[in-house]
Amino acid sequence: MSYAESLSLTLSEVILAAGALVLLLVAGWAGDKATRLISWIAVVLLAVAGLALLGPAGAAFGGQYQADSFAAFAKVLIYFAAGASILIAPRFFQLADGSHMGLRAEYPILILLACVGMGMMVSAGDLLSLYVGLELNSLAAYVLASFMRSDQRSAEAGLKYFVLGALASGILLYGISLVYGFTGTTAFDGIAKAYGDGVSMGELFGLVFVFAGLAFKVSAVPFHMWTPDVYEGAPTPVTTFFASAPKVAALCMAIRVAVVAMGPAAHQWQQIVIFAALASTILGGVAAINQTNIKRLLAYSSINNVGFALIGLAAGTQQGIAAVLTYLAVYVVMTIGSFVCVLQMRDAEGRPIEAISALAGLSRSRPGLSAAFAIFMFSLAGIPPLFGFWPKFLVFDAAVAVGLLPLAAVGIATSVIGAFYYIKIVKIIYFDEPGEEVFAANNNVVETGLMLLTALAVSPIGYLAIPVLGQLSDRAAGSLF
Repeated sequence: MSYAESLSLTLSEVILAAGALVLLLVAGWAGDKATRLISWIAVVLLAVAGLALLGPAGAAFGGQYQADSFAAFAKVLIYFAAGASILIAPRFFQLADGSHMGLRAEYPILILLACVGMGMMVSAGDLLSLYVGLELNSLAAYVLASFMRSDQRSAEAGLKYFVLGALASGILLYGISLVYGFTGTTAFDGIAKAYGDGVSMGELFGLVFVFAGLAFKVSAVPFHMWTPDVYEGAPTPVTTFFASAPKVAALCMAIRVAVVAMGPAAHQWQQIVIFAALASTILGGVAAINQTNIKRLLAYSSINNVGFALIGLAAGTQQGIAAVLTYLAVYVVMTIGSFVCVLQMRDAEGRPIEAISALAGLSRSRPGLSAAFAIFMFSLAGIPPLFGFWPKFLVFDAAVAVGLLPLAAVGIATSVIGAFYYIKIVKIIYFDEPGEEVFAANNNVVETGLMLLTALAVSPIGYLAIPVLGQLSDRAAGSLF
């Protein structure tokens, strides 16, 4: 295949990379006063990159890049989450800490560059292209976490993310070197062939280290320690981004490595995934109960949800992978909606509020916001008839179908535990006496529109999307098998 044909298969990444470089020049020339224009152009670039996914499928650059239905499904979710994170940013940064610090022009550009890396992650057909994509995403993410330089918490979040991210990258790179050393290749099809001939002790160690590095990127227990601190310290639009797009990219990257590269060693990696799924659902459900900060609570919620998604991966079947993809689609919508609600938590002077206690009696002053909060909390808890119930049912069904009944049973039990802290927030909003906090009115059309759109998507109306979503996820999962 010629370079021109390979580039045509990577058109989405080419559009985003070229667009980001041009916007970087615009930012350098025009400064921060062009931020709003750059933000809208960045959203348009994400939309165009999404349309480019309709192009031809195939393997590019000697199999290092895979353009298939699985990658396209993941990228649509990534681009949607990235676009939403750009759109909700301006009002937060303009009013942060009571000052009128405008949004910097670099913010949307960093998100575009992170999307290039995430696109490489989900399309990787080789451990080296996977690592390059991972690092491109990570380098942009470290800067985004510490984006509010005047906020000590943001700087601390960036530093923690950088140090622990570097450690995880080292673990993953060591695992890649072991796999290469004992299989003689970094290409996924070559690794699958080597593992198919029998898993040696060296290959097993390589597998364990690779999955340990991947577990950090999806913030699965026991590599979750960075998540609550980074989510709390990072600016809320950045936390929205971290909780959605990189989660999708990391999980889909882990799925491709597990199914395509290490499929013949399914018995070995399945044990690791089952442990991570159990630990994540249990810790994510229990540790969130005593949280007083809404962003920390949502951080543990994301760990909990990763555990449920891993239950589908543990099944190792096409049905299980399709269930994970459906789960990710619904999870992204619920997460973005929840964080848009968190962005509405502002006092009369426009300063962000993150204490859960501040939500007391909110239903009397902001009934619309309260209803949206309730919809997202009940949906995250997986309570029918809200749409959040359906993907949980699918991953449990996939696990039971391959005989993992104990895993599904524990997942259901921890889902009940997790429902406690989601329902507690609804109880505070609707039944507690109003506190002293007075939430400022929301006059932002973009935030209101996103909140309404996502609330409708996870309401019972969302069940109408099941035929289309099921067909797309089945086709995406089928492209791996």
